[in-house]
Amino acid sequence: MSVNVAQPDITLLLDLEGVIREATVGKGLSEVGLDDWLGRRWADTVGEVGNDKIRRMLDDARSSGVSAFRQITQRFPSGRELPMEFTTVLLGGRAGMLAIGKSLAAVAELQSRLISAQQSMERDYWKLREVETRYRLLFQASNEAIVLLRSSDMTVSEANQPAIDALELNLTRPQTAVGSRILPNIADEDRKAFSAMVSRAREHGKAPGAILHLGASRTAWTVRASLISSDPDALIMLQLAPIGAVATRQEPAASFSVDELVERIPDGFVIVDDQGVIRRANRAFLDLVGMQGSVTGERLARWLWRPGADLGVILANVRKHGAARLLTTTITGELGTETEVEISAAGDTGSEPQFFCLLLRDVGRRMATAAEDASLRVALGAVAEQIGKTPLRSLVKDTVGVVERHYVRSALDLSEGNRTMAAELLGLSRQSLYAKLERYELE
Repeated sequence: MSVNVAQPDITLLLDLEGVIREATVGKGLSEVGLDDWLGRRWADTVGEVGNDKIRRMLDDARSSGVSAFRQITQRFPSGRELPMEFTTVLLGGRAGMLAIGKSLAAVAELQSRLISAQQSMERDYWKLREVETRYRLLFQASNEAIVLLRSSDMTVSEANQPAIDALELNLTRPQTAVGSRILPNIADEDRKAFSAMVSRAREHGKAPGAILHLGASRTAWTVRASLISSDPDALIMLQLAPIGAVATRQEPAASFSVDELVERIPDGFVIVDDQGVIRRANRAFLDLVGMQGSVTGERLARWLWRPGADLGVILANVRKHGAARLLTTTITGELGTETEVEISAAGDTGSEPQFFCLLLRDVGRRMATAAEDASLRVALGAVAEQIGKTPLRSLVKDTVGVVERHYVRSALDLSEGNRTMAAELLGLSRQSLYAKLERYELE
């Protein structure tokens, strides 16, 4: 879906009470007829959630001349609904106000694509991590002594605790096993048999077991060798089985409270069912949404409803991919404060989960957002000062230029300076983007 940022998607001329007097649409929405809006309050053309935002934009424009950008879901006469970002500017005298809106549909679609790509990469990464974790657990938990040797110099790459015991290394410093040579721990008369076993493992991948006397006490062990990989610096795995009984180590049982750990997590933690109803939440989540009492039984969508990154999108990703990681969205508190958060989520089962666990982290971007809004207010304020001195058509053109510069710069920030990606975000060719960068001195 391409987006043309040469002009806003919607321009509304409002009176001071917020009633629509004129409505203009851009090329991207040329099929939408807005005649039914004329004479109606702007707040009546959006859902219940957007009423309060429109009221705040109108109040800000009356008091300071220009409002901050706010996202709402605009409902068109045809029944179509689109996520849009609006700002309002106060016109001179009793001329009313100007509301300028840009569609976020392309951004939402691109965000969904990015999420899918990220989820695909994350799945591969976590599969590798799962294999590594499984290997580590089996390696350390095995009662069988296992040693991994570098075939190039016969030094120890890894050894579990039973192997350290078998080689009688310093148990107060288990890491001394890593990097040490294995031959000094083998009896002199067994070294030739050991070398032959390792050579056969290099050539054939595995070798029959041999009885070796290991450690200072020269205890007898049955040792088997196998090759893990065929690289020049390949690893050879030695499996050591004692001849006779060996006492097993007992690990002390751990005692802890999951409830206490959840309450102490500094990030918001919440569990919802498949309908989005909260079943459990910790103190950090209550602080995020500005609630003092329990939120059990409330819908999480009450605070998490940003278009394109709402609760429905997050749960859909969990159902499709098994988990969602580091999704950026906004939590709206009870007092209207908006907090940028990163969300990771997972279900209670791999398929058709009935409950979902979400971890919400405040990424602390509110100060940067406030600074950006202040800069935009200053730029729009300079345009507003020309009211009465400049025709309305020129005022609209200048306002569009300020808003266009904002979107181009936002796209560059979102793409971290990648101009090709920024052009795709804005629906422009690279040549058009370069022309706008030169025009607005953003090079």
